[in-house]
Amino acid sequence: MSKPKVLIIGLDCAEPSLAFEKYIHGMPNLRSLMEAGAWGRLESTMPPITVPAWTSMVSGYDPGELGTYGFRNRRRGSYELDFATSAAVRVPRLWDHLGRHGKESIVFAVPQTYPPPPVMRGKLVSCFLTPDAGSRYTYPAGLREELHARFGPYIVDVEDFRTDDKKALLGRIYEMSEQHYKMCHWLMKEYDWDFLMMVDMGVDRFHHGFWKHIDPAHPKHEKGNPFEGAGLEYYGFHDRWIGRLLAEVPPDTTVLVVSDHGAKKMKGGICINEWLMEKGYLSIKGPKPKKLTKISKVEIDWKKTKVWGEGGYYARIFLNVKGREPEGIVEAGEDCEALRREVASALEEMRDGEGRPLGNRVMRAEEIYRKVEGFPPDLIVLFGNLDYRSVGSLGTGSIITTENDTGPDDANHDFYGMLAISGGASGLRGRIEGARIYDIAPTVCKLLGVPYDEPVGARSLV
Repeated sequence: MSKPKVLIIGLDCAEPSLAFEKYIHGMPNLRSLMEAGAWGRLESTMPPITVPAWTSMVSGYDPGELGTYGFRNRRRGSYELDFATSAAVRVPRLWDHLGRHGKESIVFAVPQTYPPPPVMRGKLVSCFLTPDAGSRYTYPAGLREELHARFGPYIVDVEDFRTDDKKALLGRIYEMSEQHYKMCHWLMKEYDWDFLMMVDMGVDRFHHGFWKHIDPAHPKHEKGNPFEGAGLEYYGFHDRWIGRLLAEVPPDTTVLVVSDHGAKKMKGGICINEWLMEKGYLSIKGPKPKKLTKISKVEIDWKKTKVWGEGGYYARIFLNVKGREPEGIVEAGEDCEALRREVASALEEMRDGEGRPLGNRVMRAEEIYRKVEGFPPDLIVLFGNLDYRSVGSLGTGSIITTENDTGPDDANHDFYGMLAISGGASGLRGRIEGARIYDIAPTVCKLLGVPYDEPVGARSLV
């Protein structure tokens, strides 16, 4: 009798309304999993960002508990932000729990696994944060040479996915995803495993590059454009690979197809630092740039600056606090809290060019997380409830823009990813309601018979 196994196929940014509805007729393998098991939306982290969402999925901890609020996080005693590497993860992840109980794991490209951390029992290939194929990206180190010999240099990520050359971009997306699936297919056949998890970033890169082409509701959509059917074709490509992976696993394997968050059309961007300058919160030395300039390249006058912001899928707002920032001017305590309330209120009242409320959501880390570690933003802002991204650069000439400062981008992240679970001992059937990203880790442990000390709020779905 074969032992129970769990296979997780992770598709970063896969949108449930596409996978479960619009494109399901082209995804027979996903449909079979849904019909034989259970499926539904998977509530993401707040905010719904690749890092930390995948780490929350494989640990059960929320971003506040992890102290990771995005790809980059504030460094104490500095105005700089650092990339969130594996060294920032200070809680056990699924493969740590499983390894302590004698279970073998294969971990492929799960975000926030670079540099590759040691795996007690198993193999690991690091994620899209790996600098390049020449880096040490596997554990054990020798696995890198095996993969390179069979599949060529590791395609870490899709190069230049914010580009107007859509034909070339689509080719690079397929090339990366194809290599990743081939690597996983080989790993699952070559090595023993109880738990295998892979994540492919291709869907995320596709959505950012092609959402306006596939979504008739996007303000820049052109009917009859040459990429109108590219979404169905690309989701179908993933479905065919799902079928190939399923053909290699024994019948008592529990299979999960998941995404860390969804996707939605992006109307444009809010130039947060332009707005802060207009309101008198942010000052710079010299004239304001006349061309697009990253805020990190602008000389800020910290002696006159009370507030500044960072760009991205959401805005991170920081106050320049005495004793906390190197050149802080805002008194800690009530002065700081009063300023935070003032800025939050102004952001909530922000309106578009026609005077309509943008519908911004402004949050405090201590109000949305169970615990706050690290250096959280003083305010977390979702512009238009994620209809707009945060543009951190100066020199745009306006507060609201239809363009992205880091290159063409059609989509923002959305609050719900996808979950399909079938086979093994899951016992789940039909539509799942209320599943959250934090519930995946305890679910996998229970399926494999491994004790799990669940953080508050994480619960098994089975």
